[in-house]
Amino acid sequence: MSASDGLGAGEIDPPQRLLMGPGPANAHPRVLRAMSAQLLGQFDPEFTDYMNETMALYRQVFQTQNRQTFLIDGTARAAIEAALISVLAPGDVCLVASHGRFGALLTEIAERCGAVVHVVSAPWGEVVPMAKLAEAAAAVKPRLIACVHGDTSTTMAQPLEGLGEVARQCGALSFVDATATLAGMPTPVDAWGADIVSAGLQKCLGGPSGIAPITISDRAAEHIFSRRHVELGLAAGGPSGNGPRIASNYFDLAMIMDYWSERRLNHHTESTTLLYGARECARLVLAEGLEARFARHAAAGRAMTAGVEAMGLTVYGDRAHKMTNVTGVYIPEGVDGERVRARMRVDFGIEIGSSFGPLHGKIWRLGAMGYNCTKPNVLNTLGALEAVLRTEGVALPSGQAVDAALAVFGSGIAA
Repeated sequence: MSASDGLGAGEIDPPQRLLMGPGPANAHPRVLRAMSAQLLGQFDPEFTDYMNETMALYRQVFQTQNRQTFLIDGTARAAIEAALISVLAPGDVCLVASHGRFGALLTEIAERCGAVVHVVSAPWGEVVPMAKLAEAAAAVKPRLIACVHGDTSTTMAQPLEGLGEVARQCGALSFVDATATLAGMPTPVDAWGADIVSAGLQKCLGGPSGIAPITISDRAAEHIFSRRHVELGLAAGGPSGNGPRIASNYFDLAMIMDYWSERRLNHHTESTTLLYGARECARLVLAEGLEARFARHAAAGRAMTAGVEAMGLTVYGDRAHKMTNVTGVYIPEGVDGERVRARMRVDFGIEIGSSFGPLHGKIWRLGAMGYNCTKPNVLNTLGALEAVLRTEGVALPSGQAVDAALAVFGSGIAA
């Protein structure tokens, strides 16, 4: 709580929280330190060097050679909207693979772009078979195929091998929302053949929400640049562009790509502080190594799953397609799920998530991602959940959740 200084609002002094839900997760201390560095002007050569370094770092994080790899100033949803509104003109066909809340979000944003939207759905807790998506794409001939990699609302991870081939066979571009999986699960952009992939810092990257990495293939950039219009106040006379103008100024990827290019054509004032944070996130990821980081998240996910099952709880959804970094757990019959979440937060300083839509009040979502994806954090979360459930009258086998998770992790102490 903040202590009032007579102005009605005191200095910020937030309580300690361990954020073990579906996101956000706690930011790495090095990221927070980087964000406290001094501001620079957006065209200062030192700062544009940082911009170029950040682009190079995120090419490695995204596992891509895409030249157009940079940051969108805004949350992960800003990057999603920038991608869709920059590709889709009114009347274009968009095919969405939907298996949860965030597939529905892609549908809504595409509709707001004026697109004709077709949806290939899977029941919540399942994923869309690629063959079913390919069949729909061949039938409707979309301009864009849009998918969510890891939908935290259902904790399912959509397989995306073959996505690029499906898109190219019907002349489409492809978009992937990897907000919840980048740097926590393999997201091999070039191997997928995906044209645009976006993310956010607040999940597995270990940073704050507010700036969003994005990568764009050459063929997607070519299509977006075909709609390029120079902002009126920057145009030096003559026609400002051709093709249907992108409907949003702020989310116009053609203008944003010009801003991040050697031209440095002014579009917005880059968020210096958040760029510092995003740059440090990528440095941390690459210093650890992608494979090591994926293995760390996978081990934590296995341990969390083993722990909740040892308590006698049931894991939600198709286990073959479960995200490694978020685990859905059915709330036991007769238990007030929100009361348990409140006690976890108040008594133990640990936050876990509920869910949305048809899963509201039915499951908890336990996350282990980024800086929080460690053995002690998983064990403490499981121990706290067991203790709270006991106080709520649930009969549980004592200590077995932590024991089961420890068996997955191992002791970590040499004999």
